[in-house]
Amino acid sequence: MDTKNIFVGGGGLDYAEAQAMLLKYANRHGLIAGATGTGKTVTLQILAESFSNAGVPVFLADVKGDLSGLAMPGSQTHKLHNKLISRAKIIGFDDYGYEDFPVTFWDLFGEKGHPVRTTISEMGPLLLSRLLELSEAQEGVLNIAFRMADEKGMLLLDLKDLQSLLVWLGENASDIGLRYGNISKASIGAIQRRLLVLENQGAAQFFGEPALQLEDMITTTPDGRGRVNILAADRLMSSPRLYATFLLWLLSELFENLPEVGDPDKPVFVFFFDEAHLLFDDAPKALIDKVEQVARLIRSKGVGVYFITQQPDDVPSDILGQLGNRVQHALRAYTPRDQKALRAAAETFRPNPEFDTETAIKEVGVGEAVVSFLMEKGVPSVVARTLIRPPSSRLGPISMIERKAIMANSALGAAYDKLVDRESAFEILAKRANPEPEPTASREFGSARRYSAGGPWG
Repeated sequence: MDTKNIFVGGGGLDYAEAQAMLLKYANRHGLIAGATGTGKTVTLQILAESFSNAGVPVFLADVKGDLSGLAMPGSQTHKLHNKLISRAKIIGFDDYGYEDFPVTFWDLFGEKGHPVRTTISEMGPLLLSRLLELSEAQEGVLNIAFRMADEKGMLLLDLKDLQSLLVWLGENASDIGLRYGNISKASIGAIQRRLLVLENQGAAQFFGEPALQLEDMITTTPDGRGRVNILAADRLMSSPRLYATFLLWLLSELFENLPEVGDPDKPVFVFFFDEAHLLFDDAPKALIDKVEQVARLIRSKGVGVYFITQQPDDVPSDILGQLGNRVQHALRAYTPRDQKALRAAAETFRPNPEFDTETAIKEVGVGEAVVSFLMEKGVPSVVARTLIRPPSSRLGPISMIERKAIMANSALGAAYDKLVDRESAFEILAKRANPEPEPTASREFGSARRYSAGGPWG
């Protein structure tokens, strides 16, 4: 096992020598781009394998289900077996063999993986306000709600806690407004409508307990391999607001909780955004700003961020400029927009006098790419053509039976699979609104309770 490099591809025929990414610069982020069917997913797969073998945990969103194959070894009965073996020989991949990897499956809906949850309190009023794109007045109301919950010791764990607290604020706006400022019912209504959009997309399952602990993702196995965390995102991608909520939370948690490590010999954690164009299309500005912030600053915490997309310009320019390691699969230039994107993609590489980069990007076949990785002192290498190495894990998705078996054997099932619903704001406010009838045998005590009650909060 090479502890300094990630072998990506090799030569043979008219291709260049072996191409590798230096682990010490793997936290300088990266881009895998190319047209549909050109091999982007396999490149993502071999990078995830290599990071895992180097002891680096990874997280990736599996949009099409193909990446679940990381949990199973490749097979000699696979229809592409002979081609994989032939490719390994051509590029000089002498250590090639089939193996599985330590995969943990996650799913916001709890169907294809362990449930991923966080609490309303952990999300906080600032992130929620940015995510919901609230006005200044609406953000002020949300801050009041969190302050009231904190002062009265009421937990905000799930959506119904926040929704019920907002109802209470509306009913008692005149009293509370004397201390905290005006609380308009119009603002409360606007917040509730935006929470309803989240709820309709499945956020009721995302907010709750037990909340995900980052250390359960950023971990290694007893044999030293990094944990491969796969989020089932096929259904999630049809709920863009929920997907944005999750990513905004996860990026914020990584940024705020990981310590500064300077320039480590290898990343602490690597984060893959597959189908990045789906992430940025109509994304809330708060998410784009957070991704840009992460791309600029989080590498000092040892986190590498990699985007996988069709066109490089699918990624906002401020983020694109931060991506030092690049694998460009074939682009088809049939339209003016495609031709412009092709030229732009070629111009991002350091030129190679042996070939024209723009022509090479059009000509490379499936499983081939033009690549550039950061060398010593962080300088990009001259662009090179390469044959991408074959994956050691299974190509394509695993069956639901295999997935269920892996989930059943996971030690994290006991920690996350069962929902915990503690008493929180919803239950407390429901009791205030509908108090239990007083016992008939204790009128005097009952009267004392009624007179000592301090309003809705008790």
